[in-house]
Amino acid sequence: MMFLEPQLIIELTLMGICAGFLAGLLGIGGGMILVPFMTIILESRGFPADYVVKMAVATSLATICFTSLSSVRAHHKRGAVLWPVARVLAPGILVGSLIGAQIAVALPTKILGAVFSLFIAFSATQMFLDRKPKPTRTLPGPVGMFGMGSVIGLLSSVVGAGGAFVSVPFMTWCNIKIHQAVATSAALGFPIALAGTLGYILAGQSLPDMPPGAFGYVYVPGLLVIATASISTAPLGARTAHSMDIRPLKRAFAVVLYLLAAYFLMR
Repeated sequence: MMFLEPQLIIELTLMGICAGFLAGLLGIGGGMILVPFMTIILESRGFPADYVVKMAVATSLATICFTSLSSVRAHHKRGAVLWPVARVLAPGILVGSLIGAQIAVALPTKILGAVFSLFIAFSATQMFLDRKPKPTRTLPGPVGMFGMGSVIGLLSSVVGAGGAFVSVPFMTWCNIKIHQAVATSAALGFPIALAGTLGYILAGQSLPDMPPGAFGYVYVPGLLVIATASISTAPLGARTAHSMDIRPLKRAFAVVLYLLAAYFLMR
């Protein structure tokens, strides 16, 4: 693989395997795993300090383009994806994702790193508490759905995630069953990732001192390795999600996320 030594290929492959499985299992898109570890890997290899977090976020989003397609196909075969909900949220998501990428690029690296740490902690709290919605709640109208989609897209693009940290709690709050919320979130991951990736590519053009293999802020060699690995494990995660109660697993994963958030913030 061009620009990559064997050890780096192994590290990225392991990340892709974990991210793909978790994307299918929990509908998280993989960004919560990819961004912190990708940042550490790029820093250790001397990538410019001002670019590493943004490259990690951009590469994570680009990976989700592939992971989400693999995951949603497995969920769709089980009839769990609520396509009408995904279609109504998608326009706002596209707008929010494009704006979010530009905001993230404008932020100083340390601030973006702090934002990502808070995002991980927030996501962990949502998973751990698993609050139950009131039985009378339903999805809002078209304007409310566009607004919610914009928020999901903007936040996801800033932190390099697939949007499940907002969309799954939102849908379950509106009394959509957890398995359907996870499956629909996987479907929403593609427009989030595509719009965000395009934003980071445009924002990263013609920057000085970019490492070989960078396309805008996207690190293409790393993307190819991670995407190949994640595609193979996302369907397995989706099948597992439909065969078990994933709530205990989500709480265990939340503990891991708290540790990641603390480590990332200290860095």
